[in-house]
Amino acid sequence: MEPTIKTALIGAGMFGGDVHLRAYADLQRHGISGQLARVGLDRWSRDLASVRFELAAVATRSQKSAELAQNNFKEWTGHAPKAYFGEQPWIEVLSDFPDLDVVAVATPDHLHTPVILAALGAGVHVITEKPMCLDAAEADQIIELARAKQRVVAVDMHKRYDPDHLRVRNDIARRIGEPLYGTAFLEEPLEVSTSTFKWVEQSDPFSYVGPHWVDLIYHYYKSKPVSLTAVGQKKRLVRESINAYDAVQVRVDFANGMSINFHNNWITPPDFEGPVNQGHEIVGADGKVESDQQYRGFRWWNKGGGSRTSNNHFTRDVARPDGSRAYIGYGVDSITVGLVAICRMRFLKESLNAVADIYPTAEDGRITVAILHAARIVRDLNFKYLQEGKGATVTARFGPDGITIVDPNRAGEGAGKVFQRIYEKAI
Repeated sequence: MEPTIKTALIGAGMFGGDVHLRAYADLQRHGISGQLARVGLDRWSRDLASVRFELAAVATRSQKSAELAQNNFKEWTGHAPKAYFGEQPWIEVLSDFPDLDVVAVATPDHLHTPVILAALGAGVHVITEKPMCLDAAEADQIIELARAKQRVVAVDMHKRYDPDHLRVRNDIARRIGEPLYGTAFLEEPLEVSTSTFKWVEQSDPFSYVGPHWVDLIYHYYKSKPVSLTAVGQKKRLVRESINAYDAVQVRVDFANGMSINFHNNWITPPDFEGPVNQGHEIVGADGKVESDQQYRGFRWWNKGGGSRTSNNHFTRDVARPDGSRAYIGYGVDSITVGLVAICRMRFLKESLNAVADIYPTAEDGRITVAILHAARIVRDLNFKYLQEGKGATVTARFGPDGITIVDPNRAGEGAGKVFQRIYEKAI
């Protein structure tokens, strides 16, 4: 029998139903070897050339979305994965496919953990959308179970693979000297928060898209956070009767002395010229790097369409002679590296430790989760105190003793009340 990687996709919304589904369609048709030079892993092209990929199942909350994904995949490949739907469809998927190799998790952010833990419990590798989860204790659960089961948990942190960011990491970061401070921003369209996602009140713009930048900065410098502060605003979405933050700003201070401001919102007007507005800059002791991921010099306009820009690096279609289209870009690369790690373990008998350097690991994801966890609490307290006219005085501290919330407004409650430990394992 041919070596085969059997995958199930849990969640087929905006990202799962587009990037994941199309990536697995190309893998099913043509395998993985053609993608490997893009991510510097072509050393394994011959070893993995014969590996087949099969999308066995797709599962979503609604029957309509599950069948849409099923039909789209069949149109692209001629193969229809089995469709599942319901509140916890992954349970049935894991039961029906005991030989599953990979569960791809593209559910809403707050639903990642139960799917990941169920997959790992069944001995299945995981590729999950960012953030891995929203709580530091959950991150530890995932890491401990992955190690016990010796299974990959690869987090889709695709900004690592943007060619501009690769240049920063591999070259420019050294040229600008020791990092001093920087800013990273990602602003999503209004429709994301008002119509695309039904779960915005259970999230916020920093938790949703901030992980990309947090991970990227950590990936550049491998320096852990030592403190943060955070604030958020609620003005635009409340007009739509949505009790969610319009925007969140988080400043993180790192052990190497740099301070980075992360700015995120999901209220960009629909007539903005690009899909999102995004970019970052870092000032170093000997220079500065600026990277505008929204406008990269590609612009067009036409009657009735306004002026538009496009990120042709994220994903793009490449026409094949048969009229079909290959789907490539850094949005796919992060999925590819996770699958290479899984294939090397499965077919080349390599260990989890041996493959850990080629993909964004759960251990890396834990740093991002710790920042999200602390920022959520600090943001809410500062929002409350600002409403009361007390200022945004709350901060968080990270260290060997875990995560501590520092809240001067608790001082009147007794000795030691200024400090509240929310997590007790070292960061």
